[in-house]
Amino acid sequence: MGTFGIGTNVNNIDSGEIRGKMYHIACKVWFTASCSPMPLSIKFEGDDGIIQTVSDIQVKYANNKNYDGIPSKEFCCEAIIGGILHEFKLIFYMESCKWVMVI
Repeated sequence: MGTFGIGTNVNNIDSGEIRGKMYHIACKVWFTASCSPMPLSIKFEGDDGIIQTVSDIQVKYANNKNYDGIPSKEFCCEAIIGGILHEFKLIFYMESCKWVMVI
């Protein structure tokens, strides 16, 4: 018996639009031995124009996504930003090697 191909083309499924406020970020990353990126810290320009640094990022889970046909890796994270614990997503666009944060 076959599996009927259910779930075999998951990487080609479009994940829709990104929802939330997006910030372009600089990301310090550790690549595992299997070449999977793991974000360690980020820097971004806040709404007030001040550069903020976020360390001690806790990655809750990561998923492969495909936004507008662009292969991406999405990390659901939490960290303290401005003295408050925030939950946010970090998205790594693999082809362009760019990162964004979505709150």
